[in-house]
Amino acid sequence: EVDFFSIGTNDLIQYTMAADRMNEQVSYLYQPYNPAILRLVKNVIDAAHAEGKWAGMCGEMAGDAGAIPLLLGLGLDEFSMSATSILPARSQIAKLSAAEMKELAARALQLGTAEEVAALVQSIAQ
Repeated sequence: EVDFFSIGTNDLIQYTMAADRMNEQVSYLYQPYNPAILRLVKNVIDAAHAEGKWAGMCGEMAGDAGAIPLLLGLGLDEFSMSATSILPARSQIAKLSAAEMKELAARALQLGTAEEVAALVQSIAQ
């Protein structure tokens, strides 16, 4: 028994598989803009919360600063990332309220491709 669920991976998998984060043909959990992965992450977060646990994401899946407001909008309680990624992520978080992050996530879940989600996230980042 633990008090939290941990979601994510690290760069070792990306480099080992020579995979691209935006490549929807790669079936691993390192695609923060892939709508199918977002729905999976949302289901895991909801399951953790239903059990009274918090959901955290470790590794660099959360390393894309633009994805952080999206993931927090899904209900993610905590994330960890490298020192080189944390400052841009905090900058993105400061730009949006919790309600705006929830709205961003709701809109992203309705989209069909990673490119559409990335464009949505990019549009709010400016």
